[in-house]
Amino acid sequence: MTENDARAAARDGASTPPDLPDVAGGPDDAPLLQLVTPAGARVTTPETDGYRERVAHLDAAALRGLYRDMVLTRRFDDEATSLQRQGELGLFAQSKGQEAAQIGSGRALAPQDYVFPSYREHGVSHVRGIDPTARLRLFRGVDHGGWDPTAHNVHLYTLVIGSHALHATGYAMGVQRDGLVGSGDPERDAAVVTYFGDGATSQGDVNEALVFAAVNNAPVVFFCQNNQWAISEPTTKQTRVPLYRRGGGFGVPSVRVDGNDVLACYAVTAEALERARSGGGPTFVEAFTYRMGAHTTSDDPTKYRSRAQEEYWRRRDPIDRLENLLRAEDAWDDAFAADLAAEADALGERLRDEVRALAAPDPSSMFDHVYATPNAVVEREKAWFADYQQSFEEPAAEVAR
Repeated sequence: MTENDARAAARDGASTPPDLPDVAGGPDDAPLLQLVTPAGARVTTPETDGYRERVAHLDAAALRGLYRDMVLTRRFDDEATSLQRQGELGLFAQSKGQEAAQIGSGRALAPQDYVFPSYREHGVSHVRGIDPTARLRLFRGVDHGGWDPTAHNVHLYTLVIGSHALHATGYAMGVQRDGLVGSGDPERDAAVVTYFGDGATSQGDVNEALVFAAVNNAPVVFFCQNNQWAISEPTTKQTRVPLYRRGGGFGVPSVRVDGNDVLACYAVTAEALERARSGGGPTFVEAFTYRMGAHTTSDDPTKYRSRAQEEYWRRRDPIDRLENLLRAEDAWDDAFAADLAAEADALGERLRDEVRALAAPDPSSMFDHVYATPNAVVEREKAWFADYQQSFEEPAAEVAR
């Protein structure tokens, strides 16, 4: 446990378990932007003035909207996990505990901005309007994606760790060369954001993306959700410096934010996106948060972390933090909470019904979107595959006769 953790625990009245492992680049030796404490109090210091201005327009209704987004994302996460346990999904990657980082950053996006997610950005997908059942088609194994990227400006989930950071940088360089940066038109200028975890920073692809983004001044935001565990590997085994300092090594402006503070995540991302759209180049954001669930449903986090640590972070739940703020500012509405609970229940029922109804696609559909135009080789392979499938049906027909 760090000294700064102890101060934070004393501030919000929480007792701190004694066996918390230190995290490389923890709050004790790196700046951590925070606008709302776990107890729900606003942070008003000279260092936060500029960021507080970026969230000043978020009134009580907007704060309740952020709360709704986080609650529905949490319910989606819980339902999907249950469906996997029941054998309805092959796998699922949880985002539980990371809702503030995803909803805060996602709500800062402009419609024309483009997102390259990893595989657990369910909150970002939610705020971009992607159908919840569509998000699970990949995990059901009936689709390689689940939605039309051009309809939401969100690329498909990427399972190869870190590879999409390069895709995002290349896309951002294209946006730049198309003249969609620095024109001064807020409806036209665009930015790109790519989401990845702390483990991905150890991948060559992410480091190469930072090189290209820096030297080309690409309009891309690298949003690292440092949930402190790359599967079972803690950040102490991956880095000796805070992750946000990686950006500085490439010449990329960097900031470290409390990833459980939805307002701070909103403010930091809004600033980074504005810089990118105006031609100011890339930004590296480290959102320091905690994965409350498993890495995926094939993982058992009890093998590598303690209940005491999990309880410490449970008391810093991002959803509870925003509720505390709403209550502290007399913006909490019991009727709103009741309606939201009913909406979450309806979402859960809908997911259970629709996911179980997702049927396997026609196997021959794998040939349909290999190329944008007809291709002779693919057509021959599709015909061969049709004959191959037919060969399994003929013996049955012979027996029937």
